[in-house]
Amino acid sequence: MHQVRGKVLDEETRCVHYHSEIDRIAIKFYCCDTYYPCYECHEEDGCGAPAVWPKDKFDEKAVLCGGCGYELCIEDYLECKSACPQCSAAFNPGCGLHWHLYFDV
Repeated sequence: MHQVRGKVLDEETRCVHYHSEIDRIAIKFYCCDTYYPCYECHEEDGCGAPAVWPKDKFDEKAVLCGGCGYELCIEDYLECKSACPQCSAAFNPGCGLHWHLYFDV
């Protein structure tokens, strides 16, 4: 399993900021190549220089399913957005409100 930094509460990558049943992804931040459950965890414990993933890198694996540990490339995550293509665990569709903090959308 990949290391997820920040204020992680459980093995499905829920954190103190986002911890509903469907909050189970972590995102690898482009700026520091490190997984965090959310942008707030990165703001508190991250590299201090946030940067979003450029569109030409959307084929890279940067989204981690907390349910099974499967890594999705950004493009696949943006397309499926509601469930893991590997284990079918539900993802929070509300995460789309924050995509601009992670990806050049």
